[in-house]
Amino acid sequence: MAEEDIKMRVIVVEGEEMSAPTLKEDKCCEYTLDGSVDIKGRPAVKGRSGGWIAGGLILVNQGLATLAFFGVNVNLVLFLTRVLQQGNGEAANNVSKWTGTVYMFSLIGAFVSDSYWGRYKTCAIFQGIFVLGLALLSLSSRLYLIRPGGCGMEHAPCGPHSGKELGIFYIALYMIAFGNGGYQPNVATFGADQFDEEDPAEAHSKVSFFSYFYLALNLGSLFSNTFLSYIEDNGSWALGFWVSTAAAATALALFLCGTFRYRYVQPGGNPIGRVVQVAVAACRNRNAEESQGVVCLYEGDEKDDCSGGRKLVHTQGFSFLDRAAYADTDSKLQGKRDPWKLCTVTQVEEVKSILRLLPIWLCTILYSVVFTQMASLFVVQGAAMRRTTPFPGFSVPPSSMSAFDILTVAATIFLYRRFVCPLLARFTGRRTGPTELQRMGFGLVVGAMAMATAGTVELFRKDRATAAMSSDLHIMWQAPQYALIGLSEVMMYVGQLEFFNGEMPDGLKSFGSALCMMSMSLGNYFSDVIVSAVTKVTTTRGRPGWIPADLNEGHLDRFYFLLAVLAVADFAVYLVYASRYGSGKAVDGRSDVDDEEEGAAGQVASPVYA
Repeated sequence: MAEEDIKMRVIVVEGEEMSAPTLKEDKCCEYTLDGSVDIKGRPAVKGRSGGWIAGGLILVNQGLATLAFFGVNVNLVLFLTRVLQQGNGEAANNVSKWTGTVYMFSLIGAFVSDSYWGRYKTCAIFQGIFVLGLALLSLSSRLYLIRPGGCGMEHAPCGPHSGKELGIFYIALYMIAFGNGGYQPNVATFGADQFDEEDPAEAHSKVSFFSYFYLALNLGSLFSNTFLSYIEDNGSWALGFWVSTAAAATALALFLCGTFRYRYVQPGGNPIGRVVQVAVAACRNRNAEESQGVVCLYEGDEKDDCSGGRKLVHTQGFSFLDRAAYADTDSKLQGKRDPWKLCTVTQVEEVKSILRLLPIWLCTILYSVVFTQMASLFVVQGAAMRRTTPFPGFSVPPSSMSAFDILTVAATIFLYRRFVCPLLARFTGRRTGPTELQRMGFGLVVGAMAMATAGTVELFRKDRATAAMSSDLHIMWQAPQYALIGLSEVMMYVGQLEFFNGEMPDGLKSFGSALCMMSMSLGNYFSDVIVSAVTKVTTTRGRPGWIPADLNEGHLDRFYFLLAVLAVADFAVYLVYASRYGSGKAVDGRSDVDDEEEGAAGQVASPVYA
């Protein structure tokens, strides 16, 4: 055999029995069991790395970065209309495109993280781009865009701008989108990497981390939606942008401070190539036959596997893909392996994991359609309600009602982790209480309830309307629908983060976080499609339709009830796929054992080497 020949391990599966590859056992209990390493590439020591010290830095980093991002996002449509003199329709479209681009860039960040750079390097580089984009936006606004001085308020629009000035603005704006989009899918996963899921205590902390991560995100956005929104709405655009820049720079500095404390997971190479290899190999081996009911599945030694993480056990389902790992002792095991003809079990199970997750992911998109109404039609509805307060000259801004959502998120996370979860754990037998799939399903149900509540409030609003675009019903009647959205998003989005992070293979975890962001992005797009379709269908024969400019002439309540019905139907589909869901599991740091022990266990046959 040639010198470049490699050892190959073949796993034998008889009938329906599942087999598992083995990994080297950690010889010292001080080291993590999930394969994480320190900054120098050595096995991570538990007491000296990761944990809540590293996780806390990432939580503060997320809160400040979110504050910085929403400092631009929350009032961008007003900036475009008041400063750049765009029309309402053009400004709204530009904001939608920009927001969608942020989520699209998340796929780029996830790809380079899982494939080449790793999560730490990806977070650091994209955060740097984010800070530079904010600094350029702040500087250009101060020097070129806010002219004449004092412009940018509701009744004091700014003058015209040259193509060069607009070009600088859009470069800065899309640098912010690129930096934030590439950073977001990786930071949550990188934070989860600081907890060893093979250690029961740290595994529990890892579950809690996602809740606190989402809490940090909401607290950051709360500051942006209140303080920064107020000063920008009053024309202090440059000051608001500089506050965002300072927050992002501080977030990056804190992130870098933890460099020697963090735990790292090595990137696993191009996941797209690995997926394509499985598809090609399965097609090439489509005519392969079992030998007397025994299937030999190939799993190379640890150096041969480039997935970047722990090996996965063979699972049932998607049996056609197993053909990509069909091995025998003929020419396929003689010499160097061709990955386009023979793949590892772990490689095949990675593809199976993605396919199992896709139906669940698709069901979350419609929830995002429900969630996005909070930033659009809820605000329009609130603007048509009475907004007076006991304080003369001050009325409740419709967009500020989202504070009820944020406060509900914070209260729900605290109460759920401290009281509800321990109580439910007694009944479920799981330390973490309900499963992620159960919580996501509950989020879908509560989301439907939020839409039904919004529709009911709209019925009362119309019934008490006194003039065009106004009603005697006070805006505080919207509080319940915002609170229900807050409860539902904790159940759905936190559960979704935990679920995708836990079920994705080690080499694809950032991609899993990117899928969460993509469901939000597609939810925005589908919301536009549904609104446009409903408007077109209902605006006929002189009728104003369900969502006209004057809500008193329309039927916004019917639209809300329609979304509630769609959410219930989505929940029914979700129940089907969630009940059928089965996951592939990684091999938990087990040691290679003697052939006699393996045979006694009845799980793995003696390895065959070529």
